[in-house]
Amino acid sequence: MKETIGFIGLGGMGLAMATNVLKAGFGLHVYNRTADKARPLLELGASLARSPAEAVSPGGVVVTMVTNDLAVEEVTLGTSGFLARLGDGVHLSMSTIAPRTARHLADVHRERGSRYVASPVFGKPDVAEAAKLWIATSGGDAATRERVRPIQEAMGQRVFDFGDDPGAASVIKLAGNFMLGAAIEAMAEAFTLAQKHGVPRRQTYEFITQTFFDCFVYRGYGELIASDHYQPVGAKPSLIRKDFGLVLDAAAEELVSMPLANLVHDRLTATVAKGREDADWAGFAREVSESAGL
Repeated sequence: MKETIGFIGLGGMGLAMATNVLKAGFGLHVYNRTADKARPLLELGASLARSPAEAVSPGGVVVTMVTNDLAVEEVTLGTSGFLARLGDGVHLSMSTIAPRTARHLADVHRERGSRYVASPVFGKPDVAEAAKLWIATSGGDAATRERVRPIQEAMGQRVFDFGDDPGAASVIKLAGNFMLGAAIEAMAEAFTLAQKHGVPRRQTYEFITQTFFDCFVYRGYGELIASDHYQPVGAKPSLIRKDFGLVLDAAAEELVSMPLANLVHDRLTATVAKGREDADWAGFAREVSESAGL
């Protein structure tokens, strides 16, 4: 058997990712705030940790896939955090967090003799389940990134290396999420314009996805927008609203004007305020339709 690693965070994405790591032959110590979510992994041979620190083996590798910056810092640096126990091991951080948080955590790890590798992912839970995620990675050093590569490959179809800056992969993740939001906004506006002029949304969708926007993002999210049916939930609106807040913060830090990011953030804010958490985040497209009287 390959080495045993720690895995912290077993939400919709984390559970699927951890399952694939286990299936790839790695041993697994798992921790989740709600322990019941670990049951499927325990049935496959994983062991349950009672705290983040207990999930870690000194000198080993620990993976985190938690909700936000605060959660990453809590499981790492909090009262029951794992960093004091990690020693000269590696923290593979796969959450979507701010570049500045990634750089801060990397500094703290370095001071303690451990290494921090940023490794955010692209893909919905069904993509995670199929081990087809796209993974951006940066930080640590080349040898450290090489050490964790087999773990990443157990979860994804391709790993993209952005070098030693631990904030680089986080920037790429935010830029990618921004582009997804921009595509959803563009389709929502285009489909609504066509519908108001008597052309069915479905017909517009079929045209653009069979011609100049024939790609899986437009096909996948376009299907949701054309049908006005936002199930299943890949990510909740509140989660991606958090991500767009990170986009805007990162833009402000470097004086980058991003008016479209502001618009999408506002759409998501309205969606969350209306209690539409039972739909995929692409459901913010409804804000466009409703503003046009549809």
